[in-house]
Amino acid sequence: MTNNDILRRVRHTLDISDTKVAEIIGLTGEETSRSQVSRWLKREDEEGYQTISDKTLCRFMDGFIIEKRGVRPDGTVPEPVDVLSNNEILKKLRIALEMRDEEMTVTFEKADFVVTKAELGSFFRKEGHRHYRPCPEQVLRKFIQGLGMK
Repeated sequence: MTNNDILRRVRHTLDISDTKVAEIIGLTGEETSRSQVSRWLKREDEEGYQTISDKTLCRFMDGFIIEKRGVRPDGTVPEPVDVLSNNEILKKLRIALEMRDEEMTVTFEKADFVVTKAELGSFFRKEGHRHYRPCPEQVLRKFIQGLGMK
């Protein structure tokens, strides 16, 4: 899945308008227009399509956390990462939606997908930890699909 696919799926699943996506990104200090968001949401074969960078998708995810949970106690906004992994996206969705392991397991079950508690925990470990496991695209896709069925 490309970053554009991820943004498209999250936006559709959580019923977020183009204007709201721009506002959410704006919460991180990065100004974005509705027309720019529309270009990101187009299909690759459509005229005007533009790819969204890892940094910008990270800003959207961080803005989504701010939208749902509020700003950090110290008022800072995290710096976007240069390379955004599926693990980071899954983690940011979990934080924004304030989900525990049990709630995430139920979300996966709604998409007819089974993820054990140990497997789920491995996605949230730091890279380099011996139990860390990269999050496959299918897992992220099924989680977003399960959110839509919630």
